[in-house]
Amino acid sequence: MISAGDFRNGVTIEVEGNIYQIIEFQHVKPGKGAAFVRTKLKNIISGGVVEKTFRPTEKCPQARIDRKDMQYLYSDGELYNFMDVESFEQIALNQDAVGDAMKFVKENEMVKMCSHNGKVFAVEPPLFVELEITETEPGFKGDTATGATKPAVVETGATVYVPLFVNQNDVIKIDTRTGEYLSRV
Repeated sequence: MISAGDFRNGVTIEVEGNIYQIIEFQHVKPGKGAAFVRTKLKNIISGGVVEKTFRPTEKCPQARIDRKDMQYLYSDGELYNFMDVESFEQIALNQDAVGDAMKFVKENEMVKMCSHNGKVFAVEPPLFVELEITETEPGFKGDTATGATKPAVVETGATVYVPLFVNQNDVIKIDTRTGEYLSRV
């Protein structure tokens, strides 16, 4: 159990049968009346954000989130298949459970599975990936307006905006949280 006075960003709590992660919290002490804690909570399963207030002495059960390294094996169209590298146990997740997390992940790369009570609710890709560009328009010499970009398709099929000097078959580094180009490799 965690009291509302001890809330911190990133803590996961269980409220009314749902699991929430604290995105933002603020201790409010009005001039009149009792103090309270105003929070912004994100439902880790549905992704919805709600605002809720708590009395500082109110207690909530703290939810335990398990993160496990797993290897992405392949996609057979509708299911994404993963393997635990320690026990070699395999699990398959549908597109709803995976979301956009897999658009920058190649086969045989490691990802983190986030689960609560054995139910997987999210897949976290590596923070940075190196992918080869399979398709992009050639840049033109002298076409160097500040910050100009062009679309490029990487080997996983995702589209990334890259600077004009990047060519087809170049290997680039991408930040998977934002989907932005970082550098050539």
